[in-house]
Amino acid sequence: MLVYNATKQQFIDDVRANVITDAIENEVARRLNRNSPRSEVASWENSLRFMMSALLDEAIPASAGVAIEYNIPLTNRRVDFILTGKNHQRDDAAVIVELKQWQSVEVTKKDAIVRTQLGGGVRETNHPSYQAWSYGALIEDYNETVRSESIRLVPCAYLHNMKQGDAINDPFYEHHTRRAPVFISQDALKLSAFLSQHIKYGDSNDIMYRIEHGVIKPSKNLADALASMMQGNTEFLMIDDQKLVYETAIDLAHRAGSGSKQCLIVKGGPGTGKSVVAINLLVELTKREMMTQYVSRNSAPREVFKKKLTGTRKKTHIDNLFKGSGSYVNAEPDTFHALIVDEAHRLNEKSGMYQNLGESQIKEVIAASRFSIFFIDEAQRVTLKDVGTVEEIRRRAAEGGADVHELELASQFRCNGSDGYLAWLDHALQIRTTANTDLEDIDYDFQVFDDPSAMRRAILEKNRKANKARMVAGYCWPWASKKDKHAMDIVFPEHGFAAQWNLDDDGMLWAIADGSAEQVGCIHTCQGLEFDYVGVIIGDDFVIRDGRVVTDAGKRAGQDRSVHGYKKMLKEQPEHARALADQIIKNTYRTLMTRGQKGCYVYATDPETREYFAAFARAQAETERLDASEDADVLDGLHLPIVTRDQAAPFERHVPVYDLSIAAGEFSEMQIADAEHWVELPDFMRASPDLFVSRVVGESMNRRIPNGAWCLFRANPGGTRQGKVVVVQHRAIEDPDHGGSFTIKLYQSEKVEEYGEFVNQRIVLKPQTNAFGYKDIVLEDEIEDLKVIGEFLSVL
Repeated sequence: MLVYNATKQQFIDDVRANVITDAIENEVARRLNRNSPRSEVASWENSLRFMMSALLDEAIPASAGVAIEYNIPLTNRRVDFILTGKNHQRDDAAVIVELKQWQSVEVTKKDAIVRTQLGGGVRETNHPSYQAWSYGALIEDYNETVRSESIRLVPCAYLHNMKQGDAINDPFYEHHTRRAPVFISQDALKLSAFLSQHIKYGDSNDIMYRIEHGVIKPSKNLADALASMMQGNTEFLMIDDQKLVYETAIDLAHRAGSGSKQCLIVKGGPGTGKSVVAINLLVELTKREMMTQYVSRNSAPREVFKKKLTGTRKKTHIDNLFKGSGSYVNAEPDTFHALIVDEAHRLNEKSGMYQNLGESQIKEVIAASRFSIFFIDEAQRVTLKDVGTVEEIRRRAAEGGADVHELELASQFRCNGSDGYLAWLDHALQIRTTANTDLEDIDYDFQVFDDPSAMRRAILEKNRKANKARMVAGYCWPWASKKDKHAMDIVFPEHGFAAQWNLDDDGMLWAIADGSAEQVGCIHTCQGLEFDYVGVIIGDDFVIRDGRVVTDAGKRAGQDRSVHGYKKMLKEQPEHARALADQIIKNTYRTLMTRGQKGCYVYATDPETREYFAAFARAQAETERLDASEDADVLDGLHLPIVTRDQAAPFERHVPVYDLSIAAGEFSEMQIADAEHWVELPDFMRASPDLFVSRVVGESMNRRIPNGAWCLFRANPGGTRQGKVVVVQHRAIEDPDHGGSFTIKLYQSEKVEEYGEFVNQRIVLKPQTNAFGYKDIVLEDEIEDLKVIGEFLSVL
């Protein structure tokens, strides 16, 4: 997704006219469904003026492209500024510019980490060279189009408020500054030279559009990449807060080896990369000959990881890398150099099969290691015995004499990189109040089914591609098939649906076992793992009544150990018991409904609950349908103020809206003046009598004009049309998108000299598209009958 896209000249004009920040702020509100903090707006106002000055160099072509706030696919990270065009070799190129307001930095001993003033205090953060380079590498990794079409990505950083560059360019960071040079305040001319070195010619190939709409490679699965990672290969590029956590952990591990015990608490929600960072640390610390183990309460991820490593090394070695959280009851103090605890919110007090060993798993992990790191999301505590909280870890670390450090992961890599879906889910499950009260503009496949059999068919269809789609459910049905392999566990006779819980033979490997998509997993077999798509069956433990969530732990199956002890607690502390059970049930469905990287499908056993979620899904589907449908309301998707003819100030603030099929009849002043709908142009656009707005339908120009986009045109343009995008009409044309005698294409003419004058011999109307099936329209006869109806100016 892209917030702002224009030519260099248009960008300069927008900055000079003081409309650039308003344009960006409005698009952020429209596209991201959020208001921009004042600090963010101030940063645009400040940094973009410095970028304008750098672009004034005439060696940088006026037709170069400028893109601002580009969202990297499958993440919630955005690139500040991109300049596109062609380099000296006429290769397509895009220069990534990371903009910083910083005035000074301090050097650290951590790779690619500096210390600077942030958020009211001095904090550690990524070196901007590493940030710019990692963003470029991430785009190249995810975007097939960038690789296949050889679009050169060139990263750099501009710290326009920084006067002294010794620290930011310290030799310790040379590896990163060579890959992405840093420019400070007095380097403004050097930045201009750098930009002109890499962007010699204008952007004639719609590079940013191709990047934004390029083919996205499916995101990697941690389990699938594990064997390669254990061999030292980089499978997951760590960005921003992930890099900070990783480097901080490495530093603390070395510090713990020669000084006091260290404890690092890392908070992060679903999809923020907790497990990826944990495994990367396991690999690196082991490589540095530190005795390190990966620890988890839930055995499902451990068993999957072990299975994926089978055959790559000895079983004893694999078993020594991955341990359960109850393994340290009798461990000697400081036996291990580092223990990396994933899903720390699942830690218990007691250990052992009968929960009768030890005192506290948190205490035992801290005691057994010089350095302990806990990855935690308190909103994923899903059993009454889960005691993993930040406060409890702090307390136990202090008791154990460990220095405590805390960091947080925010970068989102699951749910299509959508923070919006996670915030909406918290709202829908009534876990917390959020601003995301609907699914509008959220790029995530969320569907609700009235029939569980239909949902199963949809999941099985998704699973055919890569064996990465599964069904899961709240634990509301007894596990009859555990004893009787022919018994069905989850049965809805009215829908012809019958399914078993995950097979006992598969154990904790259900998530990757062949044929297991037919079975239904539970929280215990999927927490800590991820799929492409997840189908969730919501049981009677979670229902909606009059718009409010009502939970009931009594609806859970008797075999479900997650609420074991609830009845006793209910007698002794009824209010506390209900509140805790409510939290556990909501957290369980939150966890289940965030296992899918690309989509979540839902069936609820209770009709009112089903309708509650279906209303959200219908609203999202309706928005998408209107956006995509050619038969949608004539003004749908036009996000500018619309007025009637009587309300308009024609050509002062408003211009007319026309259907292109009407526009294809030769315009007259009377026709324009009689338009039914008028639109108010943004402040940075000036209305005039020759302008009109129309919608372009079809894929023939999708490199420049998205299908269904509203665009601004100039009617009956004079002068040369060569190289311009125009609307033309000719009786020989039959446009493949709508069958009419008019079309919108790139205009090219071939002229010959006759009797001292140049006349058109041949006109070629060229599509600019990534879609197949579109060809040049070539006109050689009766060229004089060709009518140029309008000239394309801009997508609105």
